[in-house]
Amino acid sequence: MIAVTSLTKRFGARYAVRDLTFEVKKGSVCGFLGPNGAGKTTTLRILAGALGKTSGGASICGFDVESASMDARRSMGYMPEAVPLYPEMRVAEYLSFRAELKGVARRERPRAVATAMKKARVDDVASQRIGALSKGYRQRVGLADALVADPPVLVLDEPTSGLDPNQIREVRDVVRDLAGSHTVLLSTHILSEVEAMCDHVVVIHRGRLVAAGTREDITRQRRATSLEVVARGEREACEVAARSVAAFGDVEATDDGGVVTLLCPISASATDEARAEAAEAVVSALVAAGARVRRVTERASSLEDVFAELTRDGGGEAEGEP
Repeated sequence: MIAVTSLTKRFGARYAVRDLTFEVKKGSVCGFLGPNGAGKTTTLRILAGALGKTSGGASICGFDVESASMDARRSMGYMPEAVPLYPEMRVAEYLSFRAELKGVARRERPRAVATAMKKARVDDVASQRIGALSKGYRQRVGLADALVADPPVLVLDEPTSGLDPNQIREVRDVVRDLAGSHTVLLSTHILSEVEAMCDHVVVIHRGRLVAAGTREDITRQRRATSLEVVARGEREACEVAARSVAAFGDVEATDDGGVVTLLCPISASATDEARAEAAEAVVSALVAAGARVRRVTERASSLEDVFAELTRDGGGEAEGEP
């Protein structure tokens, strides 16, 4: 549904996006992740037809965003970070106006507006002036605008920016409800947004792709998982026993009144059988050392850990959005 191929955008000598390639498949909700200045907004503006590329390509539903710009735009609803609204207009009036601009037939507009308001959960304020609404409602009016022509693809730039926790939860619920019926690409630098709304993730840093896949794939492939072992015993003996297991990396141990917690890193590429054998080995080693094992659990690295690793500055050319 969305295809980006070797996309590059340069402003003078500065690269905002460089050789970026990724796809978003039909029906998925994809989080477009990156720190501020990574090139997210530049990429979304190119997809929306609001900004030209330097080289490479991008398409929406098979339509090139430059050579078939109008078809690509008809296939996509775009919600910028700062949603441009007319505060003096009422919600339903504004959405009807936007539907007309987007080419929705006159006889279809009332149904299109009603459906968009329901999906975005703003039907209860249909007759209110936009300027009188809370920021959370205004964001959802912007989302209803993106939905009013019923496009198969939605591109959302920081949809929860500046909202309070309750408003963020409301927008998250709306986006989750759109999964399946729409393909959604949303940009954010807030990891909780991705964990709450997205099934796939694209991570960029300094304009380049650094990871793409499901959340589980990225956390599994980019960072080692760990076995967390809780046992009662003497800390030093427990630590020595755990370190004797060849499958583990550098074991960390903490002691809380004789209850020792051991964090035992194991390679993300290790098979399920290898993980099971490592768990058996550490239990045997601890028992042999006189400890009583209470619990063994596998703990994967969080998306926050992975994001920090992937976007850690490592020198090189300065890049970013102007």
